[in-house]
Amino acid sequence: MDITDRTVLIVGGTSGIGRGLARRFADAGSTVVVGGRDTSRVDDLETVSIDVTDAESVLRARDEVLAEHPDLDLVVTMSGVMILEDLRDPAHFAQAQSTIDVNLLGTIRVLDAFTPHLIGHGRGDFLTVTSGIGFMPFPLMPTYGASKAAVHAYSESLRAHLAGTGVGVTELVPPAVATAGQEKVNPNALPLDAFLDEVLGLLSQDPTPHEIVVERAQPLRWAERDGTYAELLEQRSRSLDTLPGR
Repeated sequence: MDITDRTVLIVGGTSGIGRGLARRFADAGSTVVVGGRDTSRVDDLETVSIDVTDAESVLRARDEVLAEHPDLDLVVTMSGVMILEDLRDPAHFAQAQSTIDVNLLGTIRVLDAFTPHLIGHGRGDFLTVTSGIGFMPFPLMPTYGASKAAVHAYSESLRAHLAGTGVGVTELVPPAVATAGQEKVNPNALPLDAFLDEVLGLLSQDPTPHEIVVERAQPLRWAERDGTYAELLEQRSRSLDTLPGR
């Protein structure tokens, strides 16, 4: 994938991996628009206000971006929330509902909004963002993992639907990355710059891989294939002991 002369919208790019990607694309020579609910955190790139849980907000943002950038040819969907849940407590349903609305339905709303444009353009790319947790659950965040597994499956189907249109679909599968305090709770979190270096190297390959899986994410992505799934799941389930009353 060429990253040097693109017109890019990164939805969910106001912090963390998204903001890092936005700056890398801009540094490579692309025109970048960053979308999110709180755009005040980005003062060096063009921004658009968007709430992926609100269909009208998504359509307003689409119209605003396309009015200014009719040559838009890359849409990145990264909006996501990570919420701890105790599945023994039925009150967790509200957390699960919020997670699905942002991570899965929010992704679909953005994809639906821009699919006609990219098809009409005759070329372009979607970059969806899942997680290693979508392939190897972290039971402390059950709906987060389920939502990312769903985005993976949806990305696979979208790629099939768009075959022959000139529009590609690439999935980014991050491991734990040292953003948003991750470095404090997970000392093994991959430094953001190291992660982005590897991502941009993989993304620039020709042909573009269907999945961008950095080395640190591969044990999670391929646990079932490698026969390590049960052992890793048992290890990761120990985090449930941190829940109140356990």
